[in-house]
Amino acid sequence: MDKHVIIIGGGIAGLEAGSKLSGQGYKVSLYEKSNRTGGHLNDWYKLFPDRRNSSEVIEYFKKIVSDSGLKIFQDTSIERIKENGNGFSIYSDKGEEVEADVIVIATGFDLFKSSRKEEYGYGIYDNVISSSDLEAMFRAGEVVRSDGKHPKRTGFVHCVGSRDEKVGNLYCSKLCCVTAVKQAIEVKELDPDAKVYCFYMDMRMGGAYYEELYREAQEEWGISFIRGKVSEVGETIDNNLIVKVEDTLLGRPLKLELDMLVLMAGMEMSEPGEKLAKASFLKTGENKFFASADHHFGSNLSSIKGVFLAGTCTMPMNITETISHARAVVPDVIDYLEKKG
Repeated sequence: MDKHVIIIGGGIAGLEAGSKLSGQGYKVSLYEKSNRTGGHLNDWYKLFPDRRNSSEVIEYFKKIVSDSGLKIFQDTSIERIKENGNGFSIYSDKGEEVEADVIVIATGFDLFKSSRKEEYGYGIYDNVISSSDLEAMFRAGEVVRSDGKHPKRTGFVHCVGSRDEKVGNLYCSKLCCVTAVKQAIEVKELDPDAKVYCFYMDMRMGGAYYEELYREAQEEWGISFIRGKVSEVGETIDNNLIVKVEDTLLGRPLKLELDMLVLMAGMEMSEPGEKLAKASFLKTGENKFFASADHHFGSNLSSIKGVFLAGTCTMPMNITETISHARAVVPDVIDYLEKKG
């Protein structure tokens, strides 16, 4: 087929949509801003809820890409989309202009920068880390403090950058709670004698087998869940952390000394996606992600006809939801091209 589809973003949504469209015989070009495809999946250790090794999913995407004939351009950012007489032109950071009949945006998400919440001490205290930092430790095979010692008392702070008026993010990132539970279990697996605490506002375990994982964390691993908001983090002379939290169930303040504090960073619209939306006059929603044309019947449709959306550029999603959303865009694109003629 002579129709040209451009995919913007080489994470799992872009790869899934691109490989499926390429497999249908369309000419498909995928542009990825970094030097590797796979997005955030590359940085993950094991996946919830069954703690499957992320490498298995990465291998799946490598295979479908190699089998599909999808053409990939790495180290290339797409800065603007413009409608032309018969389709679209895209403009890259390298000064290139490429024409296409259809655009699929799959620019994904960025993790909230934990340093924006100064009260938690990220970037100030050595042993305050992010959920992403902890995943890197898991991948390296060892969780250690800045002094090289293994933490015996670890705390997890939920909803860092989500459901927070102060940073302008009112939405729930959906995955912070289950990520905290998964990581808390993994810390206990490395050291069953360690004390692990999760500080949460509400436990939102809305996915398949998420609630079961939450029960496992309590019943089999003895992880303590404290409903309350961390108000302040300080540091002792020996680099331990003093955490002050209001236990809203017991109605009393708590002060704990911890070896390590992990901040569960929420999801935000990616910076490249935000720039692309502004430059291309694409609508964004109250959550600042790309706005879908209709929440029920047009979640893959953007505010511009012929420009489609896939994955977490529209809202926080887990990997299963992202893959499903990317697959759903394929028939929409095909239907549009067939009607266009």
